[in-house]
Amino acid sequence: MRKLTARFFASFILVMLTVSASSAAVQVKSETFPLERSGCKLHLERLSTVSGDHKPLLMVHGLTYSSHEFNVDYRDYSLAKFFARRGYDVWLLDIAGYGQSQEVEDGFLPDSDYAAEDIAAAAKAILERSGAKQLDVLGWSWGTVTSGRFAAKYPDMVRRLVLYAPIVAGLADVEVTAPFNHNTWVHAAGDFQTNPDGSINSAIAEPEVVSTFQSNCWRYDKDSSPNGGRRDLLVSPEKRLIPTDKLTMPVLIIAGEKDQYVTPELCREAFGTLTNRKSRIEIISGAAHAMMMEKPYYKQFRARVLSFLRAR
Repeated sequence: MRKLTARFFASFILVMLTVSASSAAVQVKSETFPLERSGCKLHLERLSTVSGDHKPLLMVHGLTYSSHEFNVDYRDYSLAKFFARRGYDVWLLDIAGYGQSQEVEDGFLPDSDYAAEDIAAAAKAILERSGAKQLDVLGWSWGTVTSGRFAAKYPDMVRRLVLYAPIVAGLADVEVTAPFNHNTWVHAAGDFQTNPDGSINSAIAEPEVVSTFQSNCWRYDKDSSPNGGRRDLLVSPEKRLIPTDKLTMPVLIIAGEKDQYVTPELCREAFGTLTNRKSRIEIISGAAHAMMMEKPYYKQFRARVLSFLRAR
């Protein structure tokens, strides 16, 4: 009996390794599509494979850096490619003034509400091209504020919404006077967990992952990014930023226990305002803001997101 059990588990592990290897071997192609709103050209990119259901999934980036955040192409860390290899057409959008989208003269212009309309323009283009009636949306950090406002205003477009590391409330009551943020190489690694001496904890984030992310930040976002969203976030912690009580679709709130921008208590408070009974909340112990790139947690994170998106 023990021999049979051992053989069973050995066979099971072999099958799982084979499936994982074959999935990773599937080629993902990248295409860009023209999109313009309010006279500003926006970068809209699709990552997909030849086979699959081609369900549309739009990923919405955070405050300082653009959509490359979801495509850290080191080993199997790319979140975008993970979902593309599982049947999704993954769409990446750069908000006006960010990354590969057209620059803006006024850095305060692309605030949270403006960005929500950029998302709406992208969603409309995606649905028209795909023929789908609705799409899934995943927002990270500031992207939870912008995608949350979009989903509340245009609920018919959204099938399911993932609020990853949600900025539920204002972070601090600070006046933002500069229209653009000065980006630095050091700041690009600011969301990774650190050791007591301030160095990045390599047991949590592999050095190659950090350097790939930093390099992409410098390549696509350079030394400046708009500050409209930052002015929205740096308000009183009493102010709620995501209209969770107006979200009618199933919503996943997923955050790390050690996230420096949101507490599990705030996440649970926001979850309590959701009306759709298919909504979920996941707090991952030990993880932080950048858990999609954290070695002990990135697989757990994406498995929970995938489970939510595939649920009926």
